[in-house]
Amino acid sequence: MTGSSSPFAVRGVIEGFYGPPWTHEQRLDLLPFLAARGMNTFVYGPKDDPLVRSRWRQPYEGDDRQRIAALARVSASNALTFVYCISPGLSIEYSSDADVAAILAKLESVAALGVSHFGLLLDDIPLELQYPRDRAAYRDLVEAHASLVGRVAAGLGPRRRLMVCPTLYWGRGDEDGVARLGRAVDPAIDLVWTGRAICSLSLELEDAQRFEASTGHRPLYWDNYPVNDVAMTWELHIGPYRRREPLLHRASRGVVANAMSLYEASKIPIATIADYLADPETYEPETSWARAIRDVTGDDADAEAFALFADNVRSSCLSPEDAPLVTRALEAFGFALERGDAEHEATQLRALADRVLAAAAHLLRGSVANRALIDECRPWLEAFELGGGALRRIADLGLAGRIERDARRELLPFLAKLRDARVRVFGDALDMALADLTDVHLAPGRKLVIEGGGYA
Repeated sequence: MTGSSSPFAVRGVIEGFYGPPWTHEQRLDLLPFLAARGMNTFVYGPKDDPLVRSRWRQPYEGDDRQRIAALARVSASNALTFVYCISPGLSIEYSSDADVAAILAKLESVAALGVSHFGLLLDDIPLELQYPRDRAAYRDLVEAHASLVGRVAAGLGPRRRLMVCPTLYWGRGDEDGVARLGRAVDPAIDLVWTGRAICSLSLELEDAQRFEASTGHRPLYWDNYPVNDVAMTWELHIGPYRRREPLLHRASRGVVANAMSLYEASKIPIATIADYLADPETYEPETSWARAIRDVTGDDADAEAFALFADNVRSSCLSPEDAPLVTRALEAFGFALERGDAEHEATQLRALADRVLAAAAHLLRGSVANRALIDECRPWLEAFELGGGALRRIADLGLAGRIERDARRELLPFLAKLRDARVRVFGDALDMALADLTDVHLAPGRKLVIEGGGYA
């Protein structure tokens, strides 16, 4: 889809996560992928590129410089805006003319490569002024940032565009800090915002309108999905884009979605984000998701197997529902077991377990078109296969009438291995079912150790 009639001015992806940055080849692969789906922006700001953040004063040289030039060139050939970001907030002295000049020198060196859009990222930095001269020059961090933004914007000139990420980048949108910053800087400068939370369950028109009223800027959403860095690394965020209001475009500049370091896996949710941004009022998450899985896996059989796997790793800030199919099957089995008539539900659970195991075997050991996707998802796929084995064992015990006698001996090893895997698959459903059936009630994060048929 072209996305040319989209009501959002900005539609794109930001490489803004903590962890190993994407490779140059992956970025070059992403650009036509975005363009083909109607997106128009790629924002370069990986937290662990030292020349963006920790060594921001250092210029790009040699191969590093050529890579930035290639990204700008290929972005332009795909009608994408390339936004280069700098994150000086960990070490900058705001009152220092030399430091402001260093920012401008760095950005000018990138501009020489054909870049005209820049990001000044002031997120995830100390909340207080660190240098004595800054404390003497400014009332607080907000005043220092307003001054910095103004000087950088003036230095870039009117033909370059600037986006700014405030230090306070989430909330209701009318907090004192962001309101003061917004009112102090040019309305032509984009202010990025993540919504009510760092990783927001929903993005709503009312919040965007509040942000605009308080800051004088329509928010440019930096949506922290599908990113899974820091405390979220045990989750695989490949579910569809959802809970973004269809009329959000009426009070926002657009959305740049923060991706995962898992590049191929990120393509699936990115494709659904592109569908939402192209036509938010008719967007249907599940339909878009099925299409995205088919596109990224590249094969019908692979897509069928991967869709079953993906249905059991829905956990994210966007999806309170974890693993709906398995959850319902385990609930039905548990209820029937309590009534003393579990044969039918055990048979259904056995059939589902066989589907899970067949899908896992195909993806892990079969011939698949997108091997890089499988390699990225391997820890979750291995837990998916292990969970399929647990589901089959539960069903077999139920069919044989041996739950009460043999559950602890037969099922405790599955519970221990699944917890030791430290990835989230099947949500809480399988863990809770195994704990109930074996009468092991430990917090999910606590390690289970099998000792002579018991547990410790």
